[in-house]
Amino acid sequence: MAGRDETGGRPRIAPRALFAQDGRADVQRAIAEFRAGRTVVVHGPADDAILALSVDGLTPEILDAMRALAVGPVALVVSRTRAAALGADGSAPGRIGLPDAVDCERVLELAGDALVAATEPILAAGAAGGAAVELAKLAHLLPAVLTVPMCAIADAAATGFALRVASADVMAFRSGHGPSLRRVSGARVPLPGATDCEFVVFRDDLGEAWTLIRVGRPRMDDVVPVRLHSACLTGDAFRSLRCDCGDQLRMAIERMAQLGGGVLLYLDQEGCGIGLANKMRAYRLQDAGLDTVDANTTLGFEQDERNYDAAVRMLRAQGIERIALMTNNPSKVAAMRNAGIEVVERLPLLAPVGGENRRYLDTKRRRAGHLFGDATAPAAKEDA
Repeated sequence: MAGRDETGGRPRIAPRALFAQDGRADVQRAIAEFRAGRTVVVHGPADDAILALSVDGLTPEILDAMRALAVGPVALVVSRTRAAALGADGSAPGRIGLPDAVDCERVLELAGDALVAATEPILAAGAAGGAAVELAKLAHLLPAVLTVPMCAIADAAATGFALRVASADVMAFRSGHGPSLRRVSGARVPLPGATDCEFVVFRDDLGEAWTLIRVGRPRMDDVVPVRLHSACLTGDAFRSLRCDCGDQLRMAIERMAQLGGGVLLYLDQEGCGIGLANKMRAYRLQDAGLDTVDANTTLGFEQDERNYDAAVRMLRAQGIERIALMTNNPSKVAAMRNAGIEVVERLPLLAPVGGENRRYLDTKRRRAGHLFGDATAPAAKEDA
């Protein structure tokens, strides 16, 4: 038959489609390199290329190896919020020179400890430096990187195997995260108090899993009760008393069952998007006296690193456009409305307030605008 070939008539696919060669693929590979503790070359629009390495897991030997490459001092680049914590104006990522007298312990202090001041000048990091910090955030590492300008590397051949990535591609990566989501599997999973449930798993182009849980039989073309729930290993699985996450998760499922159905989106955004390891670092800072917001920004993160593009994509994959949103967080309401999802109603989820989570909840009310009324305020004043 004319037009048929050895594929049995199936349309041909160019082999190059199996080998991604674009900026987004470069960022995916760079994230993997950072997670593995390897260097990446980040180049900015003005060819201000740098060799960058995350400080997560930094040892004296690694610091010495970076210094051996450089003609001049290695620098530490930190996020704008970390620069502010170190005494800069915090308008942009900052770069701190690291003379040989600065040891590994001091570098780690500058990267994430509380009550530390930089004695060295904090200069503008440039586009490549800012992108390197964003790369560390995407990898859920501490947002601080060691950098050496490529023009200041004595042996350029030593960096020949380092992956190269453009700063513009790194900075654009988050905006493409939602569209990369694909449904991969689903099955019935009965839950306590809600036996008619289905788990539908989506995967993004970093291989991370996002889950839609259908509770009961909601009408997807009507107003659907919806909960956007950021993953919280400590609260959801281990019932930590430090937060209200586990309580809200169980309350949402129970409420959906009572209402005849709903959809819970379990989002891979541990610790407001900073990842589990960094959440533990933030907990240590909270134990030392900082509140939730200041702990995150002291580590170099924004107050909240989450976005809800993936949530919107999962809702629309189910044909959901009108929702009753179960939340105390007005930012979630705004995010849904900005994405074109109609929030017909907000359904509060007021979890029990106790001695261990009162300060956390009061911080959410005072500094993040969460709608608890005055439930957390009186005892929080006593704790002050």
